[in-house]
Amino acid sequence: MRSGVHYPELGGASVLITGGGSGIGAALTEGFVRQGSKVAFLDIADEPSIALCDSLETSTGNRPLFIKTDVRDIPALEASIATAAKAHGPITVLVNNAATDERHALEDMTVEYWENNQAINLRPHAFSAKAVAPGMKAAGGGSIINFTSTSFLINHPEMPSYTAAKAGIVGLTKGLAGLLGKDRIRVNAIAPGWVITERQRQLWVTEEALAAHVARQCIKDIMLPHDMVGPVLFLASNGSRMITAQMLIVDGGSL
Repeated sequence: MRSGVHYPELGGASVLITGGGSGIGAALTEGFVRQGSKVAFLDIADEPSIALCDSLETSTGNRPLFIKTDVRDIPALEASIATAAKAHGPITVLVNNAATDERHALEDMTVEYWENNQAINLRPHAFSAKAVAPGMKAAGGGSIINFTSTSFLINHPEMPSYTAAKAGIVGLTKGLAGLLGKDRIRVNAIAPGWVITERQRQLWVTEEALAAHVARQCIKDIMLPHDMVGPVLFLASNGSRMITAQMLIVDGGSL
């Protein structure tokens, strides 16, 4: 079910989403497109990203800008952000969504694995914020929304590098909020519970595991990517004008 809430101030806003071509990111791209925002998204995968652009243009008349980017490459990330700003004007909403929740065993973890994992899951959040901050300051403010995860809160045992990165995002969010608040730039984090994307279905969802997880939630519905759209739109909008340095848990009440 799509969010029916409309925020007029998001119409025409310059929005950048990392990892915006599939899963939660694709739902966010669609959500902002339907608000009338000027959306650019970064992703490493061509085919699903182009298909998403085609579909949204057909259904809404508002085509997002896809910029192929490996977020591990910081100069490329910075160049892509500059391209988006040149196309749509200074970015006033940044959604740091790109991540990989790959499972890994502690005994198999190498320095190279750790560095690569952090280069996807944590480092781009910092450098994309750095890249958009000057434009947000010039525009009189903005909103940075970082995706973390409840995985580090539930002691998830199968991906220690990922959970370390997701905990680090909360620290980064609070530090940036303190630093940028004087410029009316708000920085918040979204911590999803188990959102059932196609990737989750292919790799980890079983009927038994999903039923057990939903049973632990207060709201007994399966969480889907579009369930992340409403909270993100709120944090991007003027409705959250005085909200910053917060972590919003969106998990159906599992915690």
